[in-house]
Amino acid sequence: MSRHPGERPVSPHAPPPRGHERRPLPLRVGTRGSALALTQTRLFLARLTGFCPVLRDAEAFEEHPITTTGDRVTDRRLADVGGKGLFAKEIHEALLDGRIDFAVHSLKDLETELPPGIVLACCLAREDARDALVLAPHCGPVDLGDPLSAIPPGGTVGTSSVRRAAQLLHRRPDLVVTLLRGNVGTRLARVSAGEMDATLLAYAGLRRLGLEGAAAAVLDPEVMVPAAGQGIVGITVREDDTELRELLAAIEDPEAAAVSRAERALLAALDGSCRTPIGGHAEIRPDGTLRLVGLVASEDGTFLLKRAIVGAPADAVRLGRELGQSLRRDSPAEIFVG
Repeated sequence: MSRHPGERPVSPHAPPPRGHERRPLPLRVGTRGSALALTQTRLFLARLTGFCPVLRDAEAFEEHPITTTGDRVTDRRLADVGGKGLFAKEIHEALLDGRIDFAVHSLKDLETELPPGIVLACCLAREDARDALVLAPHCGPVDLGDPLSAIPPGGTVGTSSVRRAAQLLHRRPDLVVTLLRGNVGTRLARVSAGEMDATLLAYAGLRRLGLEGAAAAVLDPEVMVPAAGQGIVGITVREDDTELRELLAAIEDPEAAAVSRAERALLAALDGSCRTPIGGHAEIRPDGTLRLVGLVASEDGTFLLKRAIVGAPADAVRLGRELGQSLRRDSPAEIFVG
């Protein structure tokens, strides 16, 4: 398996962390049961076994798909169900109860303050963080200079994301936003059937499922600021499990770790409710600096504030905190009440 940029080289015969040979197998990995979640889990396991040959045995891992509240409730917006952590609560419980040894998450689904006893141990290399525009067959051709113009006047866009809805309505107040929940396949099928004119999906998920061809356009982060953590897979473990934390730290992608720290610090500083449209996207630029874009908006898109900050990757947390405080200070207080 190829080495990620910035990662230290590892001998193909590298031993597992001290004491690992005494750990009982199989290691139990918790994940949501969707096709995307299982694909991400298997990508992570391939990364882990590529580093630690001792774990290449077919019996070394045991997948534990877990149905979360976010999976069960599909007829309401996440903001109306309770918001934060709905795709992680039951997985956290399984980890704390000792039913699983570690858990694989889409980082954007993880709340910024994890339950006591659980830590984010590792971030894998980021996939494409952008949002993808998916159009119904009856929509016109896409102008890559203005892809949202392909949605017809007064068109209907399906989404459950307040972040996406607010940015769409800010640019296109004529649009009607309707609820669209479910897995990737379900959402694509409903748009393909013409039930709505368009939807927005994470391009990373489409790519991981081999469905990138469904995207009519991929939106620049300056046009549609992604969710914090979008495109990154994060692994959680119990805080006192020093053995697994040591192993996972060795495979963490340094760039993903830096940008995720900046984006999650931004979220923590904003501390918005689950109804607050918030976007955050960080990248390491060619000159080695980290640039973080943050966005706060009202649900109807009539207010939208976007700012950026640049600094050293080592200062990622400080940059995220400073930008979040700036955005919060200059936004209407009622936006953050839910």
